[in-house]
Formats: sequence, C-alpha cells, structure tokens
Amino acid sequence: MKAFFQWLSATSWFPKVAPVVVPRMDRLVHRLTRGRLASDVVTPVLMLVTTGAKSGEQRSSPLACLPEQGGSMLVVGSNYGRPQHPSWTGNLLKTPEAAVSFRGATFPVLATLLEGEARAAAWPELLAMWPVYDHYTRVSGRELRVFRLTPTR
Repeated sequence: MKAFFQWLSATSWFPKVAPVVVPRMDRLVHRLTRGRLASDVVTPVLMLVTTGAKSGEQRSSPLACLPEQGGSMLVVGSNYGRPQHPSWTGNLLKTPEAAVSFRGATFPVLATLLEGEARAAAWPELLAMWPVYDHYTRVSGRELRVFRLTPTR
C-alpha cells in the first residue's frame, strides 16, 4: 500500500489535489481519535501547532514525521512539491516554540532548522521513510526545509 501512495504522490496532478484533501483527512482522523490514531498507513503523522508569523494566531498543520531516538521528530517542508515553502516552516523560523500532538500525547517542542551536516545526516533517513521527497525537491526547484522538533517538557 505504501508503494501505491508513493507512486500517487509523484503524479503531476497530486500537488493540485493533495493540499486540499490530505490535510482535511488527517485533521478529521486526529479530531475523531483525539490524536491516538493518525493515518500511519503511509507515514506517521503529527499535528503541529505553530504561531502564525504574520497573524500571531495559532495554526495547526498535520505533517508526516520521522520519530527519532530520544523523542524528537523530523518534519519536512515539502509542500507536495510546490515551488513555495509551506507557511508552517516560516512560522517556525520566526517562532520556533510550538506544540505537537502525536499518538494521543500533546507536548511543547522547540523547532530547529537543520542545515549543513545535520541536514545531510538526516536526509537519508527521511528518504528511507518517504522517497518521494527527492521527487518533490526536483519538481519544486528548492531545497526542502527539514526541522527537528525536540520536546521541551
């Protein structure tokens, strides 16, 4: 099933449809299960709550994540391969303090943009989880932002 979704995610029409359908589906599953069940069929999913860079209001974004040893998680600003960075990445750049809801637990995190060697070390692990990130990099024409979300509790 994962191979099917990887193929689907690399189609030319997916970036037009996915930003409307996928987050709504993930938010619905999160709300109905209180975050205990995410659409982990393809990848683990968390709900990230950031502070809007312009509005200052709370913004929630369902995101694929890669849990790491020690409790931190990696997230990628792929934006389904579209040319612009997703707004949640700009929110984290301005205000790195955020909150995560993951598998029934909600906790504060500190976001760190991975650059240089740290990003290079994380990238193969992210590609192992979701190889489509390479495709998204090519079609978007930009380096996808990678953040480490570290629990602060």
